Amino acid sequence: MKNQPVIIVKKKKGGHGAHHGGAWKVAYADFVTALMAFFLVMWIVGQSAQVRASVAGYFRDPGLFDFEKSNSMVPGGEKGILPEQKPGTGAEATLTDAAKLEEAASRIRQALGSVPELKAIKDQIEIKMTTDGLRIELLESPAGGFFDSGSAKMNSAGEQVIAAIGKELAHVPNGVVFEGHTDSRPYSASEGYTNWELSADRANAARRVMQRAGLGAEQVRGVRGCSDMQLRTPDDPYNARNRRVSILVQHAHPEKQS
Repeated sequence: MKNQPVIIVKKKKGGHGAHHGGAWKVAYADFVTALMAFFLVMWIVGQSAQVRASVAGYFRDPGLFDFEKSNSMVPGGEKGILPEQKPGTGAEATLTDAAKLEEAASRIRQALGSVPELKAIKDQIEIKMTTDGLRIELLESPAGGFFDSGSAKMNSAGEQVIAAIGKELAHVPNGVVFEGHTDSRPYSASEGYTNWELSADRANAARRVMQRAGLGAEQVRGVRGCSDMQLRTPDDPYNARNRRVSILVQHAHPEKQS
């Protein structure tokens, strides 16, 4: 009996369930990342074409060095969310076009400032950049302006101003829209002839002078008579400054806003 082997019995103690560690954290992080990506895509879809083009450009060239550049991790083209970036279009072209319009505005100001006869009406000429393009407004005043009173016949000052503008705009390819505006005073000089006809005739007169000065016929995008529908001073509908001709030089690549 002394040589009988000793048998040791080990009892396994009941333990707790398996320890899951941080696996749930990984799954949660994946969920949050996917959710952020979803909202980013939805945000991009709701943006204008210009913003989408800028985002697409970033994904195509996000790095500072050549070896960091990418061919785009987001597909473009007609079927993609983001538009295909083409040479001469997109955000870069828009910025270049805006700069060109600013240069044109500077040349127009310089050309108008060099004519001594126009100094008396310089406060009636406004040139400013807008979201639609470069807008040039020729405002009437109680003392007069660019047209004979109540007529679409342009006076000498009006012809000089509009011819100078047309000469400068002939050097840019942008489209141009002409708008005529009146105040709310009814036109009563002739039966059947109203502020609608007067505003349209003045806009068309400006177009003719500018084309004679060099503006290309292919640049003309529209001639509009607005009557008193777009008053400059709505609180004072009879104000003389409501009577004006607006010349809108459109962006070379106008984007449809969402």
